[in-house]
Amino acid sequence: KQIEDLSVQLQTDPNEKLIEKYSSLQEDYKYKGGYSYQGEMMSVLNGFGFKKEDLDRNVSSFSGGEKTKIAFASLLLSKPDLLLLDEPTNHLDLSTIEWLESYLAKYKKAMVIVSHDRTFLDRVANIVYELEYGSIKRYAGNYTAFTEQKKNDLVRQEAAYRRQQKDIKRLEELIEKFRYKKNKAAFAQSKIKYLERMDRIEDPKKADNKAFKAKFVCGVKGGKNVLSLDHFEVGYDRPLAKLSLEILRGDRICVMGDNGTGKSTLLKTIIGEIQPLSGYMMLGHQIEIAYFDQNLAAFHSGNTVLEELWNEYPELDMYQVRSVLGAFLFSADEVFKEVNVLSGGEKVRLSLAKLMLKKANFLILDEPTNHLDIVSKEALENALKEYDGTILFVSHDRYFIKKIASACLVIDDDKVTYYPDGYKDYIDVKVKQENDKSEKENKKAEKSLKEIKQKPKYNIKRLENEISLLEDLLEDKRALRYEPEYYQDMRKMAQLDDEIDDLHNQIHALEEKWEE
Repeated sequence: KQIEDLSVQLQTDPNEKLIEKYSSLQEDYKYKGGYSYQGEMMSVLNGFGFKKEDLDRNVSSFSGGEKTKIAFASLLLSKPDLLLLDEPTNHLDLSTIEWLESYLAKYKKAMVIVSHDRTFLDRVANIVYELEYGSIKRYAGNYTAFTEQKKNDLVRQEAAYRRQQKDIKRLEELIEKFRYKKNKAAFAQSKIKYLERMDRIEDPKKADNKAFKAKFVCGVKGGKNVLSLDHFEVGYDRPLAKLSLEILRGDRICVMGDNGTGKSTLLKTIIGEIQPLSGYMMLGHQIEIAYFDQNLAAFHSGNTVLEELWNEYPELDMYQVRSVLGAFLFSADEVFKEVNVLSGGEKVRLSLAKLMLKKANFLILDEPTNHLDIVSKEALENALKEYDGTILFVSHDRYFIKKIASACLVIDDDKVTYYPDGYKDYIDVKVKQENDKSEKENKKAEKSLKEIKQKPKYNIKRLENEISLLEDLLEDKRALRYEPEYYQDMRKMAQLDDEIDDLHNQIHALEEKWEE
């Protein structure tokens, strides 16, 4: 308001004191984020999937998940000195996670994050603390750096452990040899005290990284052609996706896309839970499907863990059922726990045990890594890599996708695109499209600036025209902050802010010439 009032005064009385005050206020306004706060607000809200028209809606009209996102957006925009994030990527779709990564990577204050999203940690974290057996250890770098350092540490620890165990055995033999000899008893006692004071090195094999052991096998090999889809349209009251696809034995296809695009609907239509809207589907010869539902972590049952598995596979004996449950980390009395009291991760493990026993040759998995910790995710990855059947799965876990997928099927705005060479193929195409678009925009901007920067002989009229032209361009640039193309892309928004700053500087320099 002060800047606006001064601007009016300067039109009639452009004295030095007012110009100085005007310049000072502009600097202050810029420093406090006056030129960027609305654009940043729209960028954050849009990053969480909100549109401009949502700004006028009452918070009570949003769903529970949307209210959580609003609270998250508010937290980020408040820019606290210390941001504490507990599993921030849970229930976010891939594009939102990627937006959040780019936002947090530029966050200038401190963050502490708990996460099982390994790609997210790679792109955001620069220090990793691992909690294991009640102690904490610091590793410099991101998640990948942590895994490398830990692997090297374990090799060194194992070597040191073996040396120490050899030394302990030697000392124990000496003690046993001399402890009952009168003239050597003092020597034996000194060695006993030395052993008692010794800092024992932990056996690295006892590390807190116990994982379940799954082995997925096909009961029947099945035909080479697993599934044929032709103009297959899925949806409810309206079509969500339409595709034609041939899935062959051994394919591992990941279905990707934002929430609500029809990924889970596609899987449920293939297994027959939902009727297709149109098109054709045919399963191959002797193809047996096993389906994992992402909502399994919330299922309820009054059965014990043992009963839940045994009821589904009554032909197994007690030893076989206990062995399978043991492989999925349900040992001793844990098999008598009621299913209702299990954690999300435990329910997923129980569901995976059932899935394994089915011995199907076509696994259809909807978000199988949800609720699993990193060790369990790695165990599932290893089991699926050794599986000799076919997999069609939905996942937002990019680390998991890179490890498992041989091809990607991306659903985006009713358009379905197939990437036959997997996740890297998808990323390469996406980066190329963004670079081409950015290059085109940069050339257009350079051309506009070149036209403005033509330097005529300076006179009052020309200076005023040039200032006016630059001010018009400045307004156009400011207006871009409210365009989805910019507030959806942190990189473009930062570039736009730099261009606005540059225009401010040019206008300021020309105004000084005008004053002269």
